[in-house]
Amino acid sequence: MGDPAGIGPEIICRALKAMSSAERASAIVVGDPAIYRRAAASVDAELMFVPLDQPSSGDHCVAISVVDVPVGADIPDGQISAGAGDMAFRCVQAAVNLVQSGRAQVIVTAPLNKAALHEAGHHYDGHTGMLAALTGALSSFMLLASETLSTLHVSTHVSLREAIDRVTPERIVATVEAGNAHLVALGLSAPRIAVAGLNPHCGEGGIFGDEDSRCIAPAVDQLRQRGFDVSGPISADTVFYRASKGEFDLVVAQYHDQGHIPVKLIAFDTTVNVSLGLPLQRTSVDHGTAFDIAWQGKADATNMGSAIAYARRLASGGHS
Repeated sequence: MGDPAGIGPEIICRALKAMSSAERASAIVVGDPAIYRRAAASVDAELMFVPLDQPSSGDHCVAISVVDVPVGADIPDGQISAGAGDMAFRCVQAAVNLVQSGRAQVIVTAPLNKAALHEAGHHYDGHTGMLAALTGALSSFMLLASETLSTLHVSTHVSLREAIDRVTPERIVATVEAGNAHLVALGLSAPRIAVAGLNPHCGEGGIFGDEDSRCIAPAVDQLRQRGFDVSGPISADTVFYRASKGEFDLVVAQYHDQGHIPVKLIAFDTTVNVSLGLPLQRTSVDHGTAFDIAWQGKADATNMGSAIAYARRLASGGHS
């Protein structure tokens, strides 16, 4: 459900409304059924939420299986609150349990609010860090995937200063390995991967910094020697354009905004956030909780639909 004070419940119900009956039958939602019923009414969706494994009936409603994560406190609409942050965390916990128990194959997350999460005492940088902690993963990677441009990030939710420190040969190699494995699983036999430079003009021979020659280039050389189709470092002011024109299947960005800005500029409504490097599969929308329009019945579910479609592709072993 994500943060129940945001647009998560609404976009989930809009997406459910747009599904075929077979797709709805294979979906499980996680969260408080009362919140889902309210969200369904706000988007004019005739949906009925019933406990997982419990038979249901209804003349006009469509039954959706739900794992009940009850509201633990009053949650004001469109506002940061500890109660909302705690519920968002408990929903993720429940979803992880579903996958680990074999009841589900892929998790799709609606947006949460990091301030609310921290206010509730859950000090994570977002869904990806939370999922890594809950599953015991040593590292994880954020992929933004779209039909036009896809980027995988060496670092994400850290300061720019810390992001620079994370540009190491070891991290770059691990990022490329994770991206290559994901694309192979989706059916690409030899993914073409570009690694973006960190500094302007990739440091211009050390004039603008030596990270590109000292850290990125050796990692790329090592990967190429191992048989990866990887190029770089390539100046960030051209690599995303080249990828968007079909030259590369994936760009490895060195930090959050370097990768997020071009992808969201090109395909904001259809880009899917995918977590790699975890012992489970997870997709998500690439937008926030939109408190300013929450619970007004007008949130757009296009991105949620894309996240669900990508999740179904992962669940089917990469087949569209």
